Amino acid sequence: MTIQVQEEVFFPIRELSTYQGAKWTIKGRVTMRAPMRGFKKRDGNGDGKVFHVELLDAEGGEIRASFFNEAAEKFFDLMEVGKCFKLSRGSVRIANRQYNTCKHRYELVFDKMAQVDEVEDDQKIETVKYAIENLRSVKGKTLPCSVDICGVITAFEQPIAFESKGRNFVKRNLTIADDSAMSMIVTIWAERAQKEDTVFKGNPVVVMKGVMVKEWQGGRSGSLTEGGLMVMQPDIPEAKAVSAWWQSTGHAQEITFISQTNGLPGPRASGKTMDIMQMKQASEQMVTEQETFSIYCRLAAVQTRKRDEVQPLVYNACMELKDGMNGRTLPCNRRVDENGFCAVCDKKGKAGPRLNLRCRFEDASGNCWLTTFHPAAEKILALSAQEVQDIEQNQGREGIENKLKETYYGEMLQIIVRAKPESYNGESRTGVSCIAASPAPVREHSRMMLKEIEDMLAK
Repeated sequence: MTIQVQEEVFFPIRELSTYQGAKWTIKGRVTMRAPMRGFKKRDGNGDGKVFHVELLDAEGGEIRASFFNEAAEKFFDLMEVGKCFKLSRGSVRIANRQYNTCKHRYELVFDKMAQVDEVEDDQKIETVKYAIENLRSVKGKTLPCSVDICGVITAFEQPIAFESKGRNFVKRNLTIADDSAMSMIVTIWAERAQKEDTVFKGNPVVVMKGVMVKEWQGGRSGSLTEGGLMVMQPDIPEAKAVSAWWQSTGHAQEITFISQTNGLPGPRASGKTMDIMQMKQASEQMVTEQETFSIYCRLAAVQTRKRDEVQPLVYNACMELKDGMNGRTLPCNRRVDENGFCAVCDKKGKAGPRLNLRCRFEDASGNCWLTTFHPAAEKILALSAQEVQDIEQNQGREGIENKLKETYYGEMLQIIVRAKPESYNGESRTGVSCIAASPAPVREHSRMMLKEIEDMLAK
């Protein structure tokens, strides 16, 4: 007689709710595991520990599960990403959308009573599940929201290390564009932010799972959550489609920038690409609204003297951190007096050097002098404000002037110029300044010049 072993039946993750009580057992693959972190217990009785994972089952259901204290210590090392587990004796609660990026309405909580057993790999369960949305749809979503996105990295900033509320952080801002012809800033953190610059160069395609999108200075910006996923050059259909778009038309297309509208845009903002002469003409015709322009050019000079008077290159700014939206903790950046006192923060605190330069840029059509703010100035000189200050202090004004001359007519740059109507002594005028810069993307610039040649030959 043949004895049939009945296959164990597991409760579908997508059907979990507070109505089931604790009488359920699920089987899922760990698609993400956040680091262990500590916290102060609400009752004041010592410190606690917690970590969370995201679980995916064979039916495509996905849910977040948090493990506290004894359960955290017991299962953290066991629950490796990619492995399958059988879980029971947990509780179900409504998901906290402030921290939970899963689409499930509920989330799981496990304590010392948790039952977690590793099981054989189930090929029916995917390794990861994406619910990718394009940036045009993100622009219309109610905020805050969590999304998965896939796009091209069109610009990136240098990593920034800072301290907030007693903890140390490292972050880096990326500008992501997709085939909806829109782009958005996404902040990445910790080890991801500290990857080599080469990882982000050359307009690679990236997929991000678990991007929290919030309002920031009138626009929308994303932050990849601690437990989110970032994969470079992914082998998925959406990545192939975005790559094909970028290589064919996207690199030369006008991209709408949906992040901050009154801050500093990245070098692939919605500014029109034009030469210096065209930028001057467009700026002179402005009446009410500000515009941004993208220009390929070279640095020709930095103003170090004016009518034989030495012009300061560096000023000291307040570096006291202010908490902003979307996890963007930013320094005050207001100028401090000779004693380090900041009138805005009303105290003497941390201060650091910042660049504020007058730069002359040149291209084939002409040249222009532009006030160039700190982030762009550091990119253009390939020197930090601290390095500029140190050189001048150690080698004198002649030393820093010689160092600056080494950068003149160097590599091709892509700068973002902002033209803004202003009123000065009762008269209207247009203020034009350089607000962002990066080395010119060679392939993109080459394609643009080839198109210009083709247009000229067609005429």
